[in-house]
Amino acid sequence: MHQKLELPGIERIRARFLEMLEQRQRALAEHALAAWEGTSLQDINDNLTEARRILHQIAGTAGSLGFDDLGTIARDNEVAIDTHLDGPNGKIASCPTEIIFGLDDFLKSSEALIAEQATLESA
Repeated sequence: MHQKLELPGIERIRARFLEMLEQRQRALAEHALAAWEGTSLQDINDNLTEARRILHQIAGTAGSLGFDDLGTIARDNEVAIDTHLDGPNGKIASCPTEIIFGLDDFLKSSEALIAEQATLESA
């Protein structure tokens, strides 16, 4: 379990993380859609690899900033993509539905976190 950092300026770092999270959500959604609609193995796997990179960045930072649940969901999705790409199905030009559903869950969770933090800031 991560402890929430309480260093000077941490709130500004959290706010910047949430701003970047909005940008990363868009990029992640674009890569998920491109992987889902992809017709070649390279297109699908390149987009999954890029989605994995984004998730890795989020997972590595979220827990440190007190967003443990988001970090866990990001890491779970990262592992699911790794498992797919490294397994025998990673050589088939198809994006698994489970990965798309997992990414959708991540996007919903990140959207809820952003909304929750905005509500806290306006209170």
